Order: sequence, then C-alpha cells, then structure tokens
Amino acid sequence: METARSLTEEWKRSEPDIQVYLPKQDIYTGDNEHFLVFQSPKGEWLALWTQSSVEGHGDNHLVLARSRDQLNWSEPAYLIGSKPGEKGKQASWGFPVVADSGRIYIFYTKDIGIYDVDSQTTGTMGCIYSDDDGFSWTASEADIPMPRNRYDHPDPHVPRSWIAWQKPIRDSKGRWLTGYTQWSSLATYAGPPAGWYSKDSRSLFMRFENIDEGPDPSQLAITWLPEVGDGLEVPYPGQPELSVAQEPSLALLPDGRLFCVMRTYTGCIWYSLSADDGATWTKPEPLLYEDGGEPVKQPIASCPLYPLADGRFVLVFHNNDGHIGPYGPQHALYNRRPAYLSAGTYAPQSRQPIRFAPPKQFADTDGLTIGPKGTNEIATYPSLTEWEGRTVLWYPDRKYYLLGKYITEKWL
Repeated sequence: METARSLTEEWKRSEPDIQVYLPKQDIYTGDNEHFLVFQSPKGEWLALWTQSSVEGHGDNHLVLARSRDQLNWSEPAYLIGSKPGEKGKQASWGFPVVADSGRIYIFYTKDIGIYDVDSQTTGTMGCIYSDDDGFSWTASEADIPMPRNRYDHPDPHVPRSWIAWQKPIRDSKGRWLTGYTQWSSLATYAGPPAGWYSKDSRSLFMRFENIDEGPDPSQLAITWLPEVGDGLEVPYPGQPELSVAQEPSLALLPDGRLFCVMRTYTGCIWYSLSADDGATWTKPEPLLYEDGGEPVKQPIASCPLYPLADGRFVLVFHNNDGHIGPYGPQHALYNRRPAYLSAGTYAPQSRQPIRFAPPKQFADTDGLTIGPKGTNEIATYPSLTEWEGRTVLWYPDRKYYLLGKYITEKWL
C-alpha cells in the first residue's frame, strides 16, 4: 500500500506540469479551493481562489496570484475576507468578470454575521473591483442586491444561502452569464433528512447586462434567471419532493443554446438546455454518453463542462456513482477521485446535443488523504484555459495544492 510522501514532494503524485501554490506550514493557508485562472486585461494570468485554515472553520478569504507565462507564479496576495486569527467577515467562492472596459470585478458570498444554512454559504453578494490589472482593489460600498424567492428566509435581513463557482461565459448575445446554487433556508425547509448532501437546493443563473461598460458596482444591471419558476431541480432519491441540483456549469452550443450540467445525489450528472439564453430551461434529465447510452456516473461533486476553441468540449468528472472501495455516496471526502476527462462532440441531430467519448483517467491521489480537511479528492472546482496552443486544467489536489496539467490531444 502506498503511503504519503513528505508534503514537499506529495504534490507530484498527480503528475502535474505546473505548480501554482504549495502551502507553507501555516494553518492560515492550509485549505485552497475554487481555483479560477483567467487572463487580465493586459495579458497577465491571474489565479483566484478561496483560502482558509480548513473549509467550514469560519475564516474564508480570497487570494490572488499572478503569472506572465503560466509557469512561474507569485505568492498569493490577500484580497478580502477573514484575516489571520480572525473568524467571521468571510469572503467565499469568488468569481471574476473581466469587462471590456478593462475593469476586473470579483463577486463573492459575503459573510455579514447573520447565518442560516451555514456561515460560508449564507451571505450577501459582495464585490471588489480593480482598474489597474488586478494590482489594487476597491471594495464596493454597497452589496449587490439579490432578488428573493420562496426558498429564502422570510426575514429579508437574513441573507440568501448561495454560491457561484465557475467563471462566467458569454451567452448567444455576448453577455456574461453564470450559474449559482441556492440552498433553502432552514426557516422554509426543516433541514436535511440525512447529511449535508441532502440539503434542499436548486440551480439558478445571473446575467450581467451592462458590466462590459465598467460601471460602479451599484450601477450594475443583472437579470436573474430563469424568468419563471424556482430554478433547475433534481429529485433526491426516495424523496422526490426534495431537490438536490447544485453547482451548474454552462457551455454555449454552436446553435446558440445553453447546455448546463449539475451535480446531484443520484449517482450521475444531470443536464438541461435553454434556447433563450437562460430565460427558460428544459426539465433536467441524466447526462448520457450519447442518446440511448449509459449515464455519466458522478458522486456529489463538481462536474464542469468546458468548451474548446476547436468546437469540442471537455467534461471533468469522477466516473463513479459515489461507491468506491469501502465508501458510499455520503463519503464525499473519499469518493471524489480519480479525475476523468471525456471529450464531447456537438451532435446537432441528437436529443442530447453533445456526444461524449469514453472517459480517460487524468489524475489521482491514490486514495491518500492530506491537508487540514483530510480528503483524497482531486480536481474539484477547477478551471481551464487555452493559450499559445496549450490547454491547461487548473485543479486543486485534495483542496491543498494548486496545480496545472496539460490536456494534450492524447486525452481527447
């Protein structure tokens, strides 16, 4: 049986090509996740993530590292959120929008000290922005207003429980769009019947209408979608009145439709389509490798879908239904591995308009746990870039190391 190497060598286990961040022996920097790499207006590369001593401890904050070549990365700079030795005032799950004006916005779940579902998902929508390529940042004086629905706490002073984690995409009209998860308030829903994985939840969307003009955050125009209904829902096994549909990932199809995949607790990925830029959606159904094929297995873990410049797609997932070795679907610390890739091809005549190739194992931890959370997961909450002929999946390894690995043609 393999054993963990020293922490200074263990990061090599998944055979990465790039190291972005290897934690120091510092409890403040031990948990690193929601790892989004994007290009700045002046062409540098920025890596944004949520950092804490350990997920759920109450000290989440956002940090940013920089690179000119995607190979050599600066030490991360603190942006906003809890500071060393502090709990509360958290900033969690930040996601960026680079406006045509050159302004960079980062939106995040902002802890205001009023909690409902938990301290790191109950919050307002905070915003910071930069006009100098991400070197300095200004916090918006006011939070971004979010409309409420029947799943929120009836007291409007209690914030919504929500997160967004993927980089937004452009819709068919070129507007920035992203998905987010909403968890039902404990005041409107009695609480999960089993563990955290059975929290009532659904997937919704937000579209930034005027952000490319670079307005002050208080002047942003946001359309909240879908226009009708409560969002995308997937029945929880054995209790169809309960929905578990989370962490939507979006891709724009060549025909202008949106393709959305979501994590669920059914043992597979589910998907939905929108032909009107997110205003309405088809009823979610299991994602298949192709029409009439097998479902794409997945535990309750992120399963992003990325479009490639050549027209193909890449699905990142874990290729098991939650059962792996001695572990069951509830054991998310241990069943989010290995990471697999599947190449997707647009299939305009098919009911499911992306056809996926057989999965290929991309990275693994060999089941070894490290880090403050004690997890063996890999490639949860990653991101993807294409630049100078290289496609890189940027991924957390056990929510500890932050790494990059080339997706070459052999993987596709």
